[in-house]
Amino acid sequence: MTDKAAAADHGAAYQPTAKDIRMVIAASSAGTIFEWYDFFIYGTLAAIIGKAFFPSDNATLEILLVWAGFAVGFGFRPLGAVLFGFLGDRLGRKYTFLVTVTLMGIATAGVGMIPSAATIGIVAPIIVILLRVLQGLALGGEYGGAAVYVAEHSPPEKRGFYTSFIQASVVGGFVLSLIVVLGCKALMSDAVWESWGWRVPFLLSLILLAISLWMRLKLSESPVFQAMKAEGELAKNPLKESFTYPGNPKRIFVALFGIAAGLTVIWYTAMFSGLSFLKGPMKVEDTAAEIIVGFSAALGMGFFLWAGHISDKIGRKKPIVWGYAVTLVLLFPLFWLMGSVGNPALTAAAEKAPVVVTGSQCDYDPFAQVQETACGKTLGELTKLGVPYSIVGSGSGFDSVKVTIGGREVAGEDPAVLKPALEAMGYDFEKQIPGPLGIAVIVAALLGLSALSGFTYGPVAALLSEMFPPHVRYSSLSIPYHLGTGYFGGFLPLIASFIIAKTGDAYAGLWYTWVVVLVAFLVSAFMLKDPVPGQWKKDAAAPSA
Repeated sequence: MTDKAAAADHGAAYQPTAKDIRMVIAASSAGTIFEWYDFFIYGTLAAIIGKAFFPSDNATLEILLVWAGFAVGFGFRPLGAVLFGFLGDRLGRKYTFLVTVTLMGIATAGVGMIPSAATIGIVAPIIVILLRVLQGLALGGEYGGAAVYVAEHSPPEKRGFYTSFIQASVVGGFVLSLIVVLGCKALMSDAVWESWGWRVPFLLSLILLAISLWMRLKLSESPVFQAMKAEGELAKNPLKESFTYPGNPKRIFVALFGIAAGLTVIWYTAMFSGLSFLKGPMKVEDTAAEIIVGFSAALGMGFFLWAGHISDKIGRKKPIVWGYAVTLVLLFPLFWLMGSVGNPALTAAAEKAPVVVTGSQCDYDPFAQVQETACGKTLGELTKLGVPYSIVGSGSGFDSVKVTIGGREVAGEDPAVLKPALEAMGYDFEKQIPGPLGIAVIVAALLGLSALSGFTYGPVAALLSEMFPPHVRYSSLSIPYHLGTGYFGGFLPLIASFIIAKTGDAYAGLWYTWVVVLVAFLVSAFMLKDPVPGQWKKDAAAPSA
């Protein structure tokens, strides 16, 4: 068993039994689904979390604070990658990701038990942030453990397909979070849901934790790790050796900027930005938007498996680079397509009666509780309503503002008059449910984004596992992956929301995604190579420059 496993890691023919591989994939994927459910439930319930823990008179500030809390969890993922990567390379793959899933389940359930800010004041958001830190630490160790564990059980010719189930499971966690939220809302009255019912999805993580632990306890340790342990080849300091092993610094650079950063912003844009776009600027009814996005995400999971399978045939690099290239071309058009059918009346009103703001000191600070200038207050109201606008400087040094809607001037000094004036010009701010054709077009656009995400994400677990030497694989894989996904992806909702709030353009936040994908495309196209079995041994044996 040990000799076969060691041979498998160097590319020789090693075939686990069908029963073995089914159990490995099922247990690893289920744990990943549950752990990402725990992490994503926060983002799925962003609006209600804002009201409970980050209340503010500034609605834009409220949601930005929620996304800041979301980003904090991602910000601590690299630290979790370092900590649990070290443990995974020293103590084993199995027991390390048993610890991570336990930590995640407890931290998530804790969010559901915190009294609101109305009850305990500022202590409430502080505790939420601390629990998000624990979630981030746990998630930093989870992905690397699951990816490495499945990869080290997989024959080389099927490694892309088998590990793609881990990639699809990340989407599965998002879909599960939507299903649970929609199910709870359907079983409760609106009053109960708003009062305490929203806590139930968090508390359900304890049940998911129990199931995940039960499944993972049935697993044995990775055969590759067992082989290294038996032969005395375990790393003494996995973190240090990850950055000093010959060739590894370059591989870590490519994994960070060419793989992790690009794939994560595509997927988060597809799901989180897509959901926020429909609920916010498009004014699609919340439950309808969640069903549409959840259904699209569930269908889109197939692209992840397909891309993993294809990577076994044509290599890991091609699907990823192709996915980046097409994303650069189609990202904006796919969102424009959703915008054209999400709320046609609102879109038509914005085209027929554009809003122009003329004033001095026309600066809007999304993080301010109260805007200091008349123009800032006006822009804040337009941002809250989700109305696009353009700004024309008045040339006056006085604090002044004038608003025209379709060429008709309104009293801009009083933000309260803006909504009635906009409604008089055809703007409808009531939540809408698109017609059948509109829903079909939105689903098609989201499936397009899912396909782009699948091709850049599906082959990645196999690719990263094959890039790094076994004795430091857990650490070497986890560190760049979680730096990329944690900082480039985790801060995406916050950065994109800030850009939209500052510009008044619902599509402006997509530029962040586009630029990151461009960098990832260039790095992967020119620096990424399909892994060669045992390449790290050749690098180590090569004379240093």
